[in-house]
Amino acid sequence: MSETEPHPSSRDAALSRRRLLRAGMSAAAALPFGFAASAGRAWGPGPGAPFDPGPLCAPAAATEAATGALRPIKLAWNATAICTAAAPVAKERGIFARHGLDVEFVNFGGSTEALLEAIATGKADAGIGMALRWLKPMEQGFDVKITAGLHGGCLRLLAAKAANITDIASLKGKTIAISDQASPAKNFFGLLLSDAGVDPEREVEWRQYPADLLNLAVEKGEAQALADADPRTWIWLKDPRLTEVATNLTGIYATRSCCVVAVRGSLVRNDRAVAGALTRAVLEGGHRVQTDPADAAAIFANYGGKGSVEDLAAMLRSQTHQHRPVGADLKREIALYGDELKRVNVLRKTTDTAKFAERVYADVLS
Repeated sequence: MSETEPHPSSRDAALSRRRLLRAGMSAAAALPFGFAASAGRAWGPGPGAPFDPGPLCAPAAATEAATGALRPIKLAWNATAICTAAAPVAKERGIFARHGLDVEFVNFGGSTEALLEAIATGKADAGIGMALRWLKPMEQGFDVKITAGLHGGCLRLLAAKAANITDIASLKGKTIAISDQASPAKNFFGLLLSDAGVDPEREVEWRQYPADLLNLAVEKGEAQALADADPRTWIWLKDPRLTEVATNLTGIYATRSCCVVAVRGSLVRNDRAVAGALTRAVLEGGHRVQTDPADAAAIFANYGGKGSVEDLAAMLRSQTHQHRPVGADLKREIALYGDELKRVNVLRKTTDTAKFAERVYADVLS
């Protein structure tokens, strides 16, 4: 042995230390993002952080998946709403199965209130829908828990160029076409009107039409503007006679989630591991929507989504699928929406929105 060659025992010790270091680094890489900072949180988004939907240990549902047993789950969604694309992506790309779930979709096209009722009454186990539609029924006691935010941006307010509506304030005295009087679009743009000093109940008229005919109401002059969701509004914006006045990413709402994941209350209480696995899977689906919107658009199109794959992908890129709040971040957003909905007389003035957010949110990820 040369004088410069390390002794075998020293070499073995060094190798052992390197193996231990590598093992420690691998274990650290396996930890979900945010675990070191908050041991009670299985996953949390952060600026520039890589997405890691997995918990420290595989949930019970995922353990069952390894043995071939998948847990049947019914997920309610609106198959006409492009913003719910995380669900079919999670199904078609095997994400649900990897989380131990055999997911059956229950379609409630056009009515998120009916979708929420289906979850509350046990016809579905969970669903994806709009917070601004669900918070009022949840205030009234629906046994449904919000477990994650999914993205922001899918509502648009369009106006006839001929009406010279250049901003929210210039809607004063105008008629806005909507699909129904409790729609998320009405609730949200009512908030913007209030912020702009326009009374959304007395100084504008909300006129109801069938959802697919809102643009015709503006074209005929029966309304000067319309408020609805993608994909309709994105497609209507191609009409050179229409202009976009605002979206639900306007101003302070740019960092808010509009669509949320909600789970049947009894499932959260009785099978929290499954509720957590479902929430993680949908969040992972949302991450794939963000990173590959073209693939998500192609999948959604196969489920009957309106518009070309190119249009659908452009819609997804315009939305904030990187914004998927959970925990304290999501509870803060719920409380803010609650305060704002009180201001436009959707929620009761007496509702304590901090307590309300605490009650309707369930942490199933820690």
